[in-house]
Amino acid sequence: MSDLLDQLLADLAAEGERLDDLVAGLDDSDDGGWRTPTPAEGWDVATQVAHLAWTDEAAVLAATDREGWDALVLDASGDPDRYIDRRALEGGRVEPAELLDRWRTARGSVADALRSHPDGRRMPWFGPPMSAASMATARFMETWAHSLDVHHALDADPEVTDRIRHVAHLGVRTRDFAFSVHGLDAPAEEFRVELTAPSGDLWSWGPESASQSVRGSGLDFCRLVTQRVHRDDTDLVARGRDATAWLGIAQAFAGPPGEGRAPTDG
Repeated sequence: MSDLLDQLLADLAAEGERLDDLVAGLDDSDDGGWRTPTPAEGWDVATQVAHLAWTDEAAVLAATDREGWDALVLDASGDPDRYIDRRALEGGRVEPAELLDRWRTARGSVADALRSHPDGRRMPWFGPPMSAASMATARFMETWAHSLDVHHALDADPEVTDRIRHVAHLGVRTRDFAFSVHGLDAPAEEFRVELTAPSGDLWSWGPESASQSVRGSGLDFCRLVTQRVHRDDTDLVARGRDATAWLGIAQAFAGPPGEGRAPTDG
């Protein structure tokens, strides 16, 4: 296993454990418990965790069981627009202890599957095929993003660490994908992206000489590419027409364009 994958899996485990600590002691109520509504319309805390469990299980199939993965894709093809929502909502209806056990098992299974995945071999996914490192990055991104929704619902302050660089990196790497799912041609030139990490470090991608750029808070960028914040509620500054357009459509997750979040009032 590469050093990169080892670090990704360690960071993924830390994010999962942090969310686990937050929800493990909750009751089954809709006021500070598992049934508390989150910012995602129609999703309560349980739905968020069920979605993470299901996507971890799907990642295990992608890494280890091609027939199982093909069957999942066939099932999804019958209702592609609502399939993921349906699976999350179904999964969230069970007793909290059962759901928590399912998610914990799935987290361990996906880590084991990615550790043993052959180097250089890509696995299928809902977007482009992925290496083990790419899948670990995607699982980190989803865990972190859905954790933000749970923290918001429970009025808890999320821990912000430099681990979110994985999300920022994925957000930069999925630039062309974001344009394509909106039916737009991807820009021909690279952008310069400079972000300030929670620690104060500077993260950068792309040539310094690029004519188009995005600069600002690393946390705001990560929240934007996971569509947990409206662009108007960030400090991100774009230079250039294409870079400006990107901030309006950016998404680091596979699938059709997300609806994003509405701007706050005021």
